[in-house]
Amino acid sequence: MAEARVEIPSGCTLTPHTVERLRELGFDSVYITGNPKTGVYQAEIVKGIRTVRQVCDEDVLVMAGKMHSAWTTEPFDAGTLMDLGSQFVQAGADVVLFPAPGTVPAIHREMLRPVIDEVHRRGGLVVLAVETSQEGSDEATIRQIALESKMAGADIFHRDDAGYPVVALPKNLLTASIALRGRRPAYLRMTAPVLR
Repeated sequence: MAEARVEIPSGCTLTPHTVERLRELGFDSVYITGNPKTGVYQAEIVKGIRTVRQVCDEDVLVMAGKMHSAWTTEPFDAGTLMDLGSQFVQAGADVVLFPAPGTVPAIHREMLRPVIDEVHRRGGLVVLAVETSQEGSDEATIRQIALESKMAGADIFHRDDAGYPVVALPKNLLTASIALRGRRPAYLRMTAPVLR
């Protein structure tokens, strides 16, 4: 690890018991990732995917991956990402998570395109995530990251909530939405009823 590890309460870790509880509570999806200072390596994510599949079979949607290195010393390069995408889908992930272009040093659209193509070939979807504080950037940065993600082939564009204070900035959400789908569809989604 690149820094001191923080111990996580057992109820917040992925174990057969916690997965069973999620199932009992009616959750229909689970997101397996590693946050800073947690010491979650990619191999642990693969084990987590298998655990969810053993407990829940196909009853839940499994999303897995990291949007940054989570302060571990694992490499984040094209070969590593290609291997991880294949491993995650083979283990049972429905959706594989990678960092969006420009959010992690050396991660760019040209690197991600063949990785995403391989995940698609294996039957998975890809979410590209902005979770390294650029989500609180200016609108031009948000627009560029969103478009680069779309051009890389992402099925889902995820942006986190770093703003003032730790809130998703509405103007950045709108900027990403307009960049990805255009003004009219973005406004229609904003005004659509939640229950329909």
